[in-house]
Amino acid sequence: MNTQGFRFHGAALRALPSGALHWPDEALLVVSDLHLGKAARLSARGGAALPPYETRETLLRLEADLSATAARRVICLGDSFDAPGLDAVLPAADREAIARLQAGRDWTWIAGNHDPAPVTLGGTQAAEAWLGPLVFRHIATDDARGEVSGHYHPKARLRLRGRLLSRACFLLDDRRLILPAYGAYTGGLRTDDRTLCALMAEDARAILTGPSPAMIPMPRG
Repeated sequence: MNTQGFRFHGAALRALPSGALHWPDEALLVVSDLHLGKAARLSARGGAALPPYETRETLLRLEADLSATAARRVICLGDSFDAPGLDAVLPAADREAIARLQAGRDWTWIAGNHDPAPVTLGGTQAAEAWLGPLVFRHIATDDARGEVSGHYHPKARLRLRGRLLSRACFLLDDRRLILPAYGAYTGGLRTDDRTLCALMAEDARAILTGPSPAMIPMPRG
């Protein structure tokens, strides 16, 4: 697996092609914004008809990353479910798949704005989690130092060989690290949006996801 290695507040981290973050020294895998159950929620409300496989696709990708990294710890950075209560009504096959992924692992669900209530599945629920020099939470804060978060689903728009491309990406500066959305069928916020430009330092970098993750200056339009 191709990864992009980097250091953040003394931690040697790896950005995976899928958008997951691996911390080998802590046997930790971090993912953000799974939005499990999104297709079912939209269908129930009469919204867009998405294929009802996004939960399965997301869990299969997570299973592959856990196998490749041999991670024994998992932190989900919030919005793991697309709405409160969806964890209780997932199909049995999806609930069983999550249970298999959790087996033998220390699993933490960070509360997000889409899923603030405790989940009915295994693992522990927390507003934030600390590990060594890093703090893991859903939404970036003003006084971030060593902060790893999600929420914004950052995507970089860039031109390559005359084509305009959009790629989900990590955003990184000296204070904070923002992960891309891990779930299938999730939208994104462009890195030239004023919200992300205000959050990230002028010398911030983006790590593009995909088969060969690459670090570039954060695109700002």
